[in-house]
Amino acid sequence: MKQRSAGLLAYRLTSDLIEVLLVHPGGPFWKNKDEGAWSIPKGEYDAQEEPLAAAKREFLEETGYAISEEDFRPLTSIKQKSGKWVDAFAIEYDMDARKINSNVFEIEWPPRSGRMQSFPEVDRAEWFDLHTAHKKINPAQAAFLDELAQLLK
Repeated sequence: MKQRSAGLLAYRLTSDLIEVLLVHPGGPFWKNKDEGAWSIPKGEYDAQEEPLAAAKREFLEETGYAISEEDFRPLTSIKQKSGKWVDAFAIEYDMDARKINSNVFEIEWPPRSGRMQSFPEVDRAEWFDLHTAHKKINPAQAAFLDELAQLLK
């Protein structure tokens, strides 16, 4: 089976703007990366899990927020540069991005040091207008932003 991830593109409508929630990956590799490094909250799933269930699970794991709303809008799947396919679902949702509580992962850091360190999977989340989000998001995922803008016209 090809590698797949699923995620949620949370959006909110403020005045005349559409804002989307993006997350920044944690860990030392991503520490000083910004433009093109942000993502929708997402993660891998296997054939036994439905994409929407995986997307909701990953949103909870990466932000600490459980979405109970059910008005999810499926978006067209995209293929990232890595070859991984990403399934996404848009949902109107509001939350305090400053209060995320991400799960952690452990890696040897610094490399070949023999020391294991824990890092948050997501080190921060922010709401961005669509123009700014296009600069911040992984380039392949920008298609999700375009599709959302079309859906909300």
